[in-house]
Amino acid sequence: MRVFDSAASLAARPAEVELGLWFHDAVYRTWRQDNEERSARWAFEFLSACGAPTDVAARVRDLVMATKHLGSEVSGDAALIVDIDLSILGEPPDVYDGFERNVRKEYWWVPRARFVTARSAVLRSFLERSAIYHWPAFRERYETQARSNLERALADLATTSS
Repeated sequence: MRVFDSAASLAARPAEVELGLWFHDAVYRTWRQDNEERSARWAFEFLSACGAPTDVAARVRDLVMATKHLGSEVSGDAALIVDIDLSILGEPPDVYDGFERNVRKEYWWVPRARFVTARSAVLRSFLERSAIYHWPAFRERYETQARSNLERALADLATTSS
């Protein structure tokens, strides 16, 4: 939430962005492909049950879905939540390396060769974007380091797969 706290002023609806961040990955099972959908549905149902207006619950649901990182164009608060979610990619190397180690621990059940192939594809997909981050403030702060971290992680994966 540290990154959100420093970027909250960029949000059109900061409370909804914060709720989206809280619900993002609320349902997270590494063997499932529908974590974002399930988290988004939970957010919508929970907020609705608590009396939130339907439009608010729907916007939070949509923010959670933006974290699926499909590469489609997002803007506004959806772009902000995506940038916050991806800020880990641009952290200092020791922090990012710890993140990569934790990703592997989460996917302990995936055979090494399959993990290397899948993880490499994910990392490459971010590098292939003209910009990883949507908001100028995030590009200025994280873009260069994120690209360096991703390239190093890809090189490490290539080394461990041979």
